Amino acid sequence: MPHRPQALRRRLGVAVATIALTAALGVGCGGGDTTASRTEVIEHYADGVHASYSASLASARRMDAAIDAFIAAPSARSLRAARIAWLDARDDYGRTEAFRFYGGPIDNDETGKEGEINAWPLDEAYVDYVVGQPNAGIVNSPAVLERITPEGIAELNERGGETNVSTGWHAIEFLLWGQDLDPDGPGARPFTDYTTRANADRRKRYLASASDLLIADLSELADAWAPDMADNYRVEFTSQPEGEALRKMLLALGELSRGELSGERMNVAYADRSEEDEHSCFSDNTVNDFIANAEGIRMVYTGDYPGTDGPGIGDLVGGSDPDLDTAIRTALDTSVQNAEAIPAPFDRLVQEGVPDSDPGRRQVLRTIVSLEDQAELLADAGTAL
Repeated sequence: MPHRPQALRRRLGVAVATIALTAALGVGCGGGDTTASRTEVIEHYADGVHASYSASLASARRMDAAIDAFIAAPSARSLRAARIAWLDARDDYGRTEAFRFYGGPIDNDETGKEGEINAWPLDEAYVDYVVGQPNAGIVNSPAVLERITPEGIAELNERGGETNVSTGWHAIEFLLWGQDLDPDGPGARPFTDYTTRANADRRKRYLASASDLLIADLSELADAWAPDMADNYRVEFTSQPEGEALRKMLLALGELSRGELSGERMNVAYADRSEEDEHSCFSDNTVNDFIANAEGIRMVYTGDYPGTDGPGIGDLVGGSDPDLDTAIRTALDTSVQNAEAIPAPFDRLVQEGVPDSDPGRRQVLRTIVSLEDQAELLADAGTAL
């Protein structure tokens, strides 16, 4: 989630929702299905997390190769290829956000990589020039960072303010697309920013460094969940009491459904009509972000991870309460379908002057409500187990 002030999170009701969900899930720590079934679900979850981060890493490496090709020979064509590779890789990462919110490798208070990988909103002027500020940003400020490296930009990430984001998906996105000044389309950064514009070489090094750092961070996450290792987070997760592991899995789905996706990412921008709170604002990929997050929630519940078959939480819920399982699966499908039906670009729907009766705004609200409804059903699943 963005590192917003606690007051805003209280305004969204996230803290209350989390407490309620945690209490409900705590009931599911005993009884229910057989130990073998629970063990199978937890082990398959660990396999699925590793497979999902591995898929994200693979597509990020393809993006990195496209970025390297662009940097080596900047052109409109090579820039377009790098942008397409970013969009493809972004979808794979979006599904992995269903593995957050319980202090795992991605969001551990001390060592978690979430803020380095996916922090937002991003103050563009912290990274590079913007309209009216041609010399803004780290790119144009050797005094701030003399030699641009992955370690250097990581050190500057969120320094002095939570929107001072210098790393991760959205820094790369901004360096590829530039500011989004078109209400009907994405940013239009010219490839000449990497050839003839001032500090073009520093801009190249920044883009390469941000991509290399993202690869390193995703590699660390994949390794944390890798099988057949004697001492990584996967061993810790699968060795804890089964009820606690299931509680964390369901808590992650509920928090992503309600607190993060429907709340921080959708409702804040929708209610405040704030384009600054749009998630992937430079590329206009925000709707696809919503879809990928919703798909990730469904993936964990059904157990349908990339390239690996096995049971999900739904198999346990179905054994205890078949009607609830059917209701949850229907709700998950509905949320994905509702997100898919939001017309892009999302920023057009949150502009002042667009009436609430606009079909696109109505579809956003419909998606928010369906995500809140599925969060309630996921809390019921904790009780059912």
